[in-house]
Amino acid sequence: MFLIDPEFWLRVLGIIFIDLTLAGDNALVIALAVRNLPKRQQFLGRIWGTGGAVGLRLAFIAVATLLLRIPFLQLVGGLLLFWIAFKLVRHEESSEGHVRQGGSLREAVWIIIVADAIMSLDNVLAVAAASDGDMTLVVFGIALSIPIVVWGSGILASLMTRFVWIIWLGGGILGYFAGAMILKDKGFGWIDHSSPVVQWLPVVPAVIIFVLGWWLSAQNGRKKVPGNA
Repeated sequence: MFLIDPEFWLRVLGIIFIDLTLAGDNALVIALAVRNLPKRQQFLGRIWGTGGAVGLRLAFIAVATLLLRIPFLQLVGGLLLFWIAFKLVRHEESSEGHVRQGGSLREAVWIIIVADAIMSLDNVLAVAAASDGDMTLVVFGIALSIPIVVWGSGILASLMTRFVWIIWLGGGILGYFAGAMILKDKGFGWIDHSSPVVQWLPVVPAVIIFVLGWWLSAQNGRKKVPGNA
């Protein structure tokens, strides 16, 4: 029976470690996407968004090798992730008194699923390798890490309602992932990734998103002043 096989559990631990190492960006996307929803809808958004993302990730694992061999696919994914990061920091424009203005439950779930699918393109190979093609291992390992992702995103969402700068920082981190994904694209195989300049390039979109988040928040603050005067 596979449940008493030591090798099975070693591979499960490997998958859990890989998934939890990557869970930070997943939790970040979830927290950013649901932060403007009412409390109950935040919980539903985290559950449905995570469930949909896991389903797509399992599908990606089955075709990961083919996907990552397609030139410029990660370029497109990186650009989409950059756009998602911008949309998430732009939601800060909505005021606390109109939480529904920032997005609906359906929109939040959609953002979570799409963003996770995009970011999964370059890491599903690690899970596939750890499982050695055994989908039972993949499902088991990812399922064990889901509660931690949902719990972590709940804490982040709560912090974002108190500290606005966390939203800008989160968007910047997604911008960094977008830049790194673009550089890893098979179509840019000629790029020297050992170069210090190339290694720092993903910081550029991260800074852009962070500054945009700060600027939009500042602009929103200025708009509120005349009405409150």
